[in-house]
Amino acid sequence: MAAGIKDVVVVLGQGGSEILDSMKDLPVQIVFNENPESEMAESVRIGLRTFSDYSSGVLVHLSDHPLVLAGTLRSIVQCYLETPDKIIVPLYKGKRGHPSLFPKPVIEEIFDEYTLRDIVTKDPNRIRLVDVQDEGVIIDIDTREDYEKILKKIETR
Repeated sequence: MAAGIKDVVVVLGQGGSEILDSMKDLPVQIVFNENPESEMAESVRIGLRTFSDYSSGVLVHLSDHPLVLAGTLRSIVQCYLETPDKIIVPLYKGKRGHPSLFPKPVIEEIFDEYTLRDIVTKDPNRIRLVDVQDEGVIIDIDTREDYEKILKKIETR
């Protein structure tokens, strides 16, 4: 929202109701992926079903990458506006990161049982990498240990 993105859908998984209260005053649509065994692609499919038809692109922002700066999101969106037929992938010091912005016709390939990785690797010519100065695009938090490392990093800033 700080990046100016208006149409935000949050897909919550198992245990998502525990954080639902923290989002109750935010201007977001909340949907649930009730299948704890499903892959991330299913959460993307569920989220896409709630988007309006006027969306030309979809920014897929993973919850385990919480440190991405609003300015980085704005850069990704600006890059998309310049090349709306490309998948926009942030690049930090030569390493690909998240989130990625997909043209709507491209992201809808996920309904053909593709994963996001399949979609991104299917045709390298439809990728545009955008250099960012935001380490948050490559920092993901998957474990309690990752979380504690991130807290220490934030404290030193």
